[in-house]
Amino acid sequence: MDKITIYDKDFGIFISHDEILAAVLKIAEKINNELAGKDVIALGILNGAFMFASDLVREFKINCRVSFLKVVSYQGDVSSGNVNRLIGLNEDIHGKTVLVIEDIVDSGLTMDTVLGHLQRFKPEGIKVAALLLKPEKYNYPSKVDYVGFEIPNDFVIGYGLDYNGYGRNLKDIYRVINH
Repeated sequence: MDKITIYDKDFGIFISHDEILAAVLKIAEKINNELAGKDVIALGILNGAFMFASDLVREFKINCRVSFLKVVSYQGDVSSGNVNRLIGLNEDIHGKTVLVIEDIVDSGLTMDTVLGHLQRFKPEGIKVAALLLKPEKYNYPSKVDYVGFEIPNDFVIGYGLDYNGYGRNLKDIYRVINH
């Protein structure tokens, strides 16, 4: 599908599934090299990162555990300005290397909140992998260590990203073509 409609918005294909998988492989290769020998806990941020996290961890050659943290900061197609932690961390991360896996980092609010929460548990270190980064909107000093694509400040769906719950199942990433 080159074009889809969800509610009042039309979306056109932006990043193909093949391009996504190529980026996942590049990120996994860097992680495999940099985190080899570390005690790693991969922490996917739900709901949006479930596809990216799944594809990414399948490419790991490192030993790691996988867990998830559910946070919400979007309502419709705009950030609410608040982050609500809905499902907490069930792993002991003290002294471990935590790899936070995000679908998208735009303003950085969600990531900054999650990193602040995780720091309280005194991990050895925290790294962040994001499939998408919106550098022109990013407002926080924390570093995104592994990035698949830098994109403009467009609203995107697919490959885990949604518009009011719809579009997560799409294998490609689409961007809005009308407002």
